[in-house]
Amino acid sequence: MTRYILKRVFFAFVTVCIVFTVVFMLLRFMPTSGYFPREMINSLDEGTKNAYLRSIGLLDPPFVQLKNFVIKLFRGDLGRSITVYPKVPIVTILAEKIPVSAAFGFASLVFGMAAGLLLGMFMVRFKSRFGDNIGTAYVIAVRSIPSLIYFFLIQVWVSKALKLPLVYYNDRFLSWILPVICLSLGSIAWYAIWLRRFMVDEENKDYVKFARVKGLSQKYILRKHIFRNAIIPLAIYLPSDLLFIISGSLIIESLFVIPGTGGLLTTAIRRQDNTLVQVLVLMYSAMSVAGVLLGDLLAAFVDPRIKLTEKED
Repeated sequence: MTRYILKRVFFAFVTVCIVFTVVFMLLRFMPTSGYFPREMINSLDEGTKNAYLRSIGLLDPPFVQLKNFVIKLFRGDLGRSITVYPKVPIVTILAEKIPVSAAFGFASLVFGMAAGLLLGMFMVRFKSRFGDNIGTAYVIAVRSIPSLIYFFLIQVWVSKALKLPLVYYNDRFLSWILPVICLSLGSIAWYAIWLRRFMVDEENKDYVKFARVKGLSQKYILRKHIFRNAIIPLAIYLPSDLLFIISGSLIIESLFVIPGTGGLLTTAIRRQDNTLVQVLVLMYSAMSVAGVLLGDLLAAFVDPRIKLTEKED
């Protein structure tokens, strides 16, 4: 087990390094205007621009720049924002933004899991009937329709129908409802369809047939036997839900004007704040790989059928 964990951690670390190196190098091919404050770019001559770029190390060879960035990274220095928050340390910016995104992410994770499991059990309870068809229609709609379309419809129509705030306000709890729901829609569909699949598979197992022969009710069998065994594979995929939240937050935070890291990334790209972009890409890639790694490790701990001896590893 220890050897397996160390190997997975090593490969995860290598993946993050490769992703960040590629993004770092690609940013070196971007126009250098992304490293100048907007009020300076038009008033400087070429000599002054080159002197400024040399002072911040951007005229060094790319791999030298990468080495210098990694050294500063281990010292806790992520650089400073250039155009979005001029001269403000990126560490300070992230300290303000991350708690907001984390709060929305945790709330949507809990809500999406609870609603998805309930919908999945509802679909199994009324399998091949109207309730199952309704759940299947919801899953198909969420997976087939571009998310930006129903996000916008929810923001405009649902907010008007329920008299909810159209955008996020820091001092109004009701403004949390629509963003959390929008972030959870993909997770609800994912948990529901997979729980239905696993529970339908479990219904044909011998232990379920034996429970029916004993005279146990179908509701009891679903709740106490089938659900408890079907939930194990879902626990393995739980960290993958982090990827849904990361990808969704990039749109949701911009749409609802939430001051989190998702909206910050889109703003940094739009305003060519390359220093801020490379830090955010590093953070998101590390979170994504960590989610996949945690899923692999949960597979070994949650499912008792998986045994990782040295030979099997």
